[in-house]
Amino acid sequence: MKRILQFPRVVLILILAGCGGNPKTPVIKIGCAAPLSGDQAQIGLENCRGVELAVAQAEENGFAIPGYRFQVMSQDDQHNPSQAVNVAKKFAADRDVMGVIGHFNSSCTKPASAIYYAAGMVQITPASTNPDISKQGFNTFFRVSATDDIQGPSGARYAASSLGIKTVILIDDKTTYGKGLADEFEKEAKKQGLSVLTHEGITQGDKDFTPLLIKIKPLNPDMIYFGGIYPEGALLIRQARSLQIPSLFMGGDGIASPMFIELASPEIAEGTYATMVGQDMKKVPAAEKFIQNYEAKYGPVGLWSAYGYDAANILMSALTKAGVKDRGKILEALRSTPSFTGITGIIAFDEKGDNKNQVLGIFKVHSGKLDYVEPAQ
Repeated sequence: MKRILQFPRVVLILILAGCGGNPKTPVIKIGCAAPLSGDQAQIGLENCRGVELAVAQAEENGFAIPGYRFQVMSQDDQHNPSQAVNVAKKFAADRDVMGVIGHFNSSCTKPASAIYYAAGMVQITPASTNPDISKQGFNTFFRVSATDDIQGPSGARYAASSLGIKTVILIDDKTTYGKGLADEFEKEAKKQGLSVLTHEGITQGDKDFTPLLIKIKPLNPDMIYFGGIYPEGALLIRQARSLQIPSLFMGGDGIASPMFIELASPEIAEGTYATMVGQDMKKVPAAEKFIQNYEAKYGPVGLWSAYGYDAANILMSALTKAGVKDRGKILEALRSTPSFTGITGIIAFDEKGDNKNQVLGIFKVHSGKLDYVEPAQ
């Protein structure tokens, strides 16, 4: 088994702009909150690197409030809700922070959103997909990604209509994201006539799922659907295959990562399906320059990098529209912006802060890569 990559638990302060200018120039800080250490660090880094690139390019192009320099302040929430609240409080207390891009995990975004609301500060999540977050009534909350009440049913419809699945077992990681996604899949699966044999839960961080898999093996499901993130997803499929469980494996955007393939191994991950917000960014003409710049600076672009990039550009657009270093004015400017054309598409927020234009794709692991198959319906 390949070793899970571990990143040091550090708080990163990335000073991206104005480095060659006067360090005494007043700053406008943009927060980025994500898991930057531990087993989910790769997706967190993808988000914050997208933010970093957007801010660096903005300053290069003179896209700023006169008299200020931008600074990105990245904080590690360790995909832990308690730590996410601590991070949110730190951002809220820093009067130079004018907005936050984050968090990645829905279980972190939901409790942190109350802190940002109390501070009157814009929060744009690039990746948290649980639909309940935007139902809290916080006018400071925005999201660029699709939601799980769209993603889960799309996966179920594809399983029924395109893959011919008749029986399915659901496993989730009991988090806000994982259980929420699996629940939405289950509701639509039953509407599509699929037989849900059982719905089980695991805990993030656990390593041995053999007892659970031994329990479900006799049920011989056509598919195992997993609501969770790639560290546990990779272990599940490895252990299922070691027990000679041949069921097709499918999940949501939490496993739509090269890390899932690496940790599971390309051979074992082969044929896995995943829904993912958006589409194949390498086939989007508007994203071509972004991908070139990103890969020149960081290496291979991640599926979430573009969403961090767009979220940061939306926030900076509101900053320049407001023209002042004032959280309330920036929020007002963002709320009054009808739409934003980003590399992931046209983003327009509804009254809850959700993106009206929710795009999803079907991806499949093939020959060691995550290939785009078609739009999700």
